[in-house]
Amino acid sequence: MTDADEITLQGYGGHLAAKRWRAGGKRQILALHGWLDNAGTYDGLAPLLEETDLVCLDLPGHGLSYHRPRGIPYHFIDWVPDVFSAADSLGWDRFVLMGHSMGAGIAALAAGTFPERVEKLILIEGIGPYASPDGEAPVLLKKALLYKPSDRKQYYASKEVAVQRLCMRDLEQHSARALAERALAEDENGWYFHYAPEARAPSRQRLAETQVRAFLQQIACPTLLIQATQGLDIPEPYSARENFVADLTKVEVEGRHHVHLDHPERVALSIKRFL
Repeated sequence: MTDADEITLQGYGGHLAAKRWRAGGKRQILALHGWLDNAGTYDGLAPLLEETDLVCLDLPGHGLSYHRPRGIPYHFIDWVPDVFSAADSLGWDRFVLMGHSMGAGIAALAAGTFPERVEKLILIEGIGPYASPDGEAPVLLKKALLYKPSDRKQYYASKEVAVQRLCMRDLEQHSARALAERALAEDENGWYFHYAPEARAPSRQRLAETQVRAFLQQIACPTLLIQATQGLDIPEPYSARENFVADLTKVEVEGRHHVHLDHPERVALSIKRFL
């Protein structure tokens, strides 16, 4: 399914595993995956984006990349340094940044932090991270501190059984298999998902909506927002975020939350036109 090269980049706190398609291509794209996914999320889309040098990261705590020390949480803003560390490792001063879901949230923050480094921005099923009203901060912190990540692994009798578990996330069979290649490991007890336990923990702190909008207002590049017809619900005030990105093009495609992986041909044309 893949003609990508496996590469290792220097992240902010450790090694970052990545899949690289067409090294030396005319346009450089750094791609970020969604929550509990990995670089395999672009296995269907990458072959369709001809003439691009596409690097798909495993974010820290996911896929084959480093895990933070036990007990250290994973917040959206804490992934932003890894994005630029990866770009620096590649020698990319300016590049296209693409993200799906959680990755789209990280990408929006990154583009608002160093707008001069992002040539174009592609957001699939997401425009900035989740936000919380100021008054919810104590409740969020309490909930996070009461959560105790477990080292106990959930084992599956076979790789196929684990893939079926992934399908419960509303994924097509081929999509689940693409993610499983980097999400699963095997030991003497069976197959298990090896992402960091803390990646599932509630956030200790979220940005306020006004802060998210401040990042969006700093985005200086053309931005493409792709939303799926049966994707994530975009409640208020998140739907109003589109108004805070100066140069934004929005397209809607038929599909579910992982439409870029389930049906990559449906999003590839919009991306190629945008690029």
